[in-house]
Amino acid sequence: MAETTEPGSYFVANYPPFQRWNNEAVPAVLAAFDSPPTDVPLGLYLHIPFCRKRCKFCYFRVYTDVAAADVERYSQALATEARLAAGSPAVTGRTLQYVYFGGGTPSFLSVRQLERLVAGLHDSFGWDAAEEVTFECEPGTLSEPKVQALRRLGVTRLSLGVENFDDAILEANGRAHLSAEIARAWEWIRAADFPSVNVDLIAGMVGETTESWQRTVEKALELEPDSVTIYQMELPFNTVFVKDSTAGGEPTPVADWPAKRAWVDWAFNRFCAAGYAVSSGYTLVKDSQRVQFRYRDMLWEGSDLIALGVASFGHLSGVHYQNKTHWDDYLADVEAGRLPVQRGLAASPRERLIRELVLSLKRGSIDPSRLLAKFGVDPVAEWGTVWNELAAQGFLEPLAGDGVPRLTRRGLLQVDSLLPRFFEQESTV
Repeated sequence: MAETTEPGSYFVANYPPFQRWNNEAVPAVLAAFDSPPTDVPLGLYLHIPFCRKRCKFCYFRVYTDVAAADVERYSQALATEARLAAGSPAVTGRTLQYVYFGGGTPSFLSVRQLERLVAGLHDSFGWDAAEEVTFECEPGTLSEPKVQALRRLGVTRLSLGVENFDDAILEANGRAHLSAEIARAWEWIRAADFPSVNVDLIAGMVGETTESWQRTVEKALELEPDSVTIYQMELPFNTVFVKDSTAGGEPTPVADWPAKRAWVDWAFNRFCAAGYAVSSGYTLVKDSQRVQFRYRDMLWEGSDLIALGVASFGHLSGVHYQNKTHWDDYLADVEAGRLPVQRGLAASPRERLIRELVLSLKRGSIDPSRLLAKFGVDPVAEWGTVWNELAAQGFLEPLAGDGVPRLTRRGLLQVDSLLPRFFEQESTV
């Protein structure tokens, strides 16, 4: 087990890399909030950091065994932070295009807590005009009244963290729910008639075999979700699995990357045979004309994102930022009427180009004309050597007449390991 997480073995979520962000950039972040608004789409992300228990592969900022008073205090802080952000010159008067409740476990909150939180958010932002409101759920935290409340509160896309249907695997990986809770929650979700429902799966959880993975895929197919997102198990150095293995000297028995990619490839084939279409290196959709991912697509194409909550990430007018990463620090700032920014980075135009290039490629292709019009650089010519290398290694399809680079299935299944090629000469990863 490595003491650091190596490129190619993690999900590339942003660029420039987070280790380049620092607290010296905080004034630039605050200046961005005080600047005139840009004309790009605006999104809102809320981090709900509570979980019934910590998964052994989790590396996010989450809290378990919290008191009801702490949950209420945090919810009030989110509403206060929303008011601070919404009142800034860069945000005032702008319409939210998308909202995303992530975690942690947003569905950890009770119905009354959700209602109060949403009411507070509507006082500042409101999202009646939003194209998409996504809410992440853990099956065991749902009840029929809670599911109905989410629909009533305006959630348009519900994402259910199933991960696996095998109880032994769920328990071995520290998941809080079991398969019976998935089945029960699914009945309530279907009855609520959300515009879009996504199911998350993870290929390569500890204890997984080819046979157990294929059973999980078949059970997911039986649910007929509007979309399915399949992640490949990551084990960064700060997870419980890695810490336990390091302390005990025994490596965690997890599938290697070729096996995980083969399992996802098999799943893609099964879903495609059932009428789904590949939407990215991780997602398939049942009806590509109706089911879209506005959060993903706008975010990856350079939208502004206001981040609320402890340790959450956002960016505004080309400046990236992260909120305070510890409970007391975050709450102290917000309750004192300050934006709780801990670190940031003011990206250059070229860095913004690279960011949109690599994130767009996670969908399997890029739009060279869009990037050329926005940044004045032809990405096909600028990175011609990289495209040629990818093609020679079987990761890229032969360039078609439209000049659009498209990854092969092989390239798509390991896209995160390919992305550093576009920036490893420009930034230490």
